[in-house]
Formats: sequence, structure tokens, C-alpha cells
Amino acid sequence: MAKKKYSGRISDILLQRKILELETLQDAEEEARVQGIRLEKYLTEKKLVKSVDMTLALAEYLKMAPITLAHFTPDPQLLELIPRETMAKRLVVPMARLGRNLTIAMGDPFDLMAIDEIATLTGLTITPLAAPDHEITLALSKLFQETSQGFDMEEMMRESESDVEVVEEQQEELSLEEMLESAEGAPVIRMVNMMLVEALRTGASDIHLEPMEKKLRLRYRIDGVLVERPSPPKNLQAAVISRVKIMSDLNIAERRVPQDGRFNIKALGKEVDLRVSILPAVHGEKVVMRILDKSALSPSLSALGLDPQSQEGLVYAINQPHGIILVTGPTGSGKTTTLYSCLQDLNKPDVNIITCEDPVEYQLEGINQVQINADVGLTFAAALRSILRQDPDIVLVGEVRDGETAEIAIKAALTGHLVLSTLHTNDAPGAVTRLIDMGIEPFMLGSCLILAQAQRLYRKLCSACKAPTDIPPDILRINSIDPAFFAGATLFKPVGCPRCSSGYKGRGAIMEVLLVNDALRNGILMGANTSEIRELARKGGMITLKEAGLSRARDGFTSLEAALEVTGGE
Repeated sequence: MAKKKYSGRISDILLQRKILELETLQDAEEEARVQGIRLEKYLTEKKLVKSVDMTLALAEYLKMAPITLAHFTPDPQLLELIPRETMAKRLVVPMARLGRNLTIAMGDPFDLMAIDEIATLTGLTITPLAAPDHEITLALSKLFQETSQGFDMEEMMRESESDVEVVEEQQEELSLEEMLESAEGAPVIRMVNMMLVEALRTGASDIHLEPMEKKLRLRYRIDGVLVERPSPPKNLQAAVISRVKIMSDLNIAERRVPQDGRFNIKALGKEVDLRVSILPAVHGEKVVMRILDKSALSPSLSALGLDPQSQEGLVYAINQPHGIILVTGPTGSGKTTTLYSCLQDLNKPDVNIITCEDPVEYQLEGINQVQINADVGLTFAAALRSILRQDPDIVLVGEVRDGETAEIAIKAALTGHLVLSTLHTNDAPGAVTRLIDMGIEPFMLGSCLILAQAQRLYRKLCSACKAPTDIPPDILRINSIDPAFFAGATLFKPVGCPRCSSGYKGRGAIMEVLLVNDALRNGILMGANTSEIRELARKGGMITLKEAGLSRARDGFTSLEAALEVTGGE
């Protein structure tokens, strides 16, 4: 077995300092991945690396000064700056203050949320130092033991007064003035700003604020997976949610019905839109903020990084003078990104492009975009009728939801327009039968359909830490995969490093592209079902979603498990 090469990671520092042997490190990486914890934590918990050695390695990696707390006695005035619960939860100890700068020792130097939270609570600029976990724990236990003297007997007496306490649910009622005052407070504003900046820094697509009984849970969706982050204080729940409502221009006094809004922020050198959805739940209002980063949009189809066959099929389709192109897939599979990339390729001064969307996610220069508003009668069908009187060359319909919209879109394609739209089906052949089920005549669909495409997003392996792995025969057998498909290929697995945490970094698209040829057109006219259309498409060279996903695993872009996550049932 070839020795694994390391570059630019904490692993290298541990190896260079001869703190660990290579074989021990490789075994630890595998165990840490299986248990779902960070390598550094696993090494110290299993006593494979001393806490002091790990602190020095972390400090070197992060270019952060290390410190020991063996003989340190904190200043009581500094201890008043940070709540005791926060110090214990975040494993931090305040060391010194100079003007507006507070120096803290912390056990987990990767915990950026801790630094931001303490900056929010204190209003000071934070300078972190790396210290061993056990020294911080010991310092805090001594500190709490000293400050809690004299309260134990009183606490015991209070607890002995009653063995059972009946808790009555109370609905907190705040006046409008109190809500405004709390939402506009500096700590709350900084806390919400901290959440937004952290989401942008980690590349999150959504921010979830979920009121639980005893806490306000914060989660980010990163590369399609929800990741829990340290929670804001429960006592600030109403203020934080009110702050989000104020930013979104929503009614902060209304907490009984769902609300939707959006706002724009500038941070980390870019400008992003956030779409906000607020839903009343049992313990308060649940907030989801979708981050719409225009700078993350691909400037063209070629920048999407598709496999050659998918890209050739899409380029051919969008260069046709008229007809309909359908992009299918579940919510969050990247359909809008693919269509916008197509529009960017088509967006030229001599072309009139009009879209009708619900909602308009990204505002594109040079393209006329219509926001659907069903409350005033501006449905997809109504908007599409008006758009066809606007002399368009290319029309994008955000989604074909009903027979009326489908009929108008098909007629537009038959009358000399290029129409692009999305449809909720599992695969490309299913798009054909779905439209026929909506009432579209097969001869009309067969005459104008250029391409039907299904797609999924897979998680890309982190190029810095991915490691070769054996092909598990059980997974091949369960998923009916021919082992010959991977003959001569090297598969990789996620490991996890400070740059990616999970072993995955970013996402890519896999596509099933059905280009309509004469055989398929005849099959549609003859009323072929989904299975028959799939067989005709396979004969014409269509690669299925599952095959496309396995190809990405074979080429080293993702792991076999991640490929099967999104295509295993196809």
C-alpha cells in the first residue's frame, strides 16, 4: 500500500514533530470519520496525542499564539464580562483587556462562533489564544467552585421545598414598543449579523432558526446537509426573530400566521439577497433564510463543470430556434441554476428574453423578469399569456404546475419561441408522461419537445484530504452495480480536515439528458409509457442518473456513498 501524502494540514505538523507515526494517524483518521468527530478531538480523547502537543500544533496551523493556564489566576473584573454559562459551554477564559481589545484563551480555536458570540456579548474586539482543553476545564472548575461558595445550602433548601413542580405553559406577551426596543439593541443586531456572516463564510445555502422548548436551535445547510451550530441564548429568541422581521420589512406584532419577505446585505466583499420564511410553531416562530448569492451563479453552461455528454446535449438544445426544454428534479437539485446558466449563454443584445418566476431568485442583467403574484391574479398562465404579446424570442417559465400553464407553454414552443421550464418528476422520461397526464396531446408534445433533463446535486470530495479506499462488495450487491464498472479505477472516501470538516467541499450536478430523436418522437406519438420511453432513450445513448453518479465516483469527484445518496433509488 502506497504511503499517504499530507500537505498543509495539522496532520503534517504532528508527523513532522514526530508526535505520531503515519500508520497510527491513518487508523485514527478512519476511526474519527466512522464516529463522525474531528480528527483532533479523537486524537486527544484517545490519548494518542497529548493535549499540550495538540494545542501547539493547532496554534502553529492557525498562526495563533499558544498559552498555558497552569499558574494563571483570572481578574474578577474580567469574569464579569462573559456569562459563566458561556465560558463553560465555549471553553474560554478571559485573560486580559487592553482598551477595546479582550484576549481570551480557548480550547477549540476552530470555534469561530464562540469568538463572535463573545464579541457580541462584550462589545469588544476579541484576540484568541490556544490553550489545552484540560487546563481551561480545570481553571473554570476552580473558578466556579470559588464563586459558588455560600450558595450550596440555600440551593439545597430551595430544592427540598418541593419534590414535584408543576410547570404551566406561559405565552410571553411583549408590547410592540418592547419588541422594537429589544430587536434594535446592539447585542441582538451584532448576533444576527454574526449569524449571517458565518453563513456566508461557510458557504451555507440556508439558515434555520428553530425554537425548541429550552433552546433556540441554529442550523446551516452546507453542501445540502444541515449542520448544527452553537445556539443563540434562548432569552434572546423573541428579539432575534423580531430583528429578522425588521430587516425583511415584516410585521413584528403578527406571530400567528406565516410571513414571507426578503432583504439584501453586503458582507465579505459581496452583495447577497436573503429570502425569509417565517412559520409559527409550538415554541415560537421558525425562521428559514435562503441565501441567494448572485456571485455564486455560473456565468455560463461551460462553467458548471458538467460531463461532456450532458454539456453537449444542453448546448445543442438551447441553440435550437424554437421548441421546449424541460429541466426536472426535486426541490434543491439545482434546476434554477442550470436554467439561469442557459439564459446567460443566450443573453445577447439581439434577443428578447422574458421570464415568469415564483419567486424571482436572482435578478439578471439584460433579462426581463416577472414575479408571479397569484393573490392579484398574476398566475403562471396569466403571465405567460401576456409575455407572448411582448414579442419574446426566449421564454422561461419558472415551473409548469398545471395543465393550463403546460398548454400555453407548448403552444408558445409550437409558434416559434424557445421555451425553458422546470417540472417536478424523478427522471427525464417521466417528464413526457407527466405533460401528457396534464392534458397535452402527444402529437403536440412530440412536435416541440427538444430535450428533457433530470438532475441531482452530489457532494464533491475535498481535494485536500480525500483518501483512496477499497470498493465495498456489499454496497455493489445491494445496489445492483456490476463490479466491472469500476475495473481499474481508484475510489476515494471522505476524511475531514480543518478546511472542510466533513470530507466534502462544494457540490456538482449530475444529469440524465434525453434528447428527442425520430425514434423517441414516434414513441411519444404512439403513446409510449415511461418505461418504453426510457428504453428508446437508452438506445439513443442516454446515460441514466445512476450511471452518471457512478461515473463521478469512478473519476474521483465524489465517494460511492455520496453518489448513491442522490441516485441509489433511480
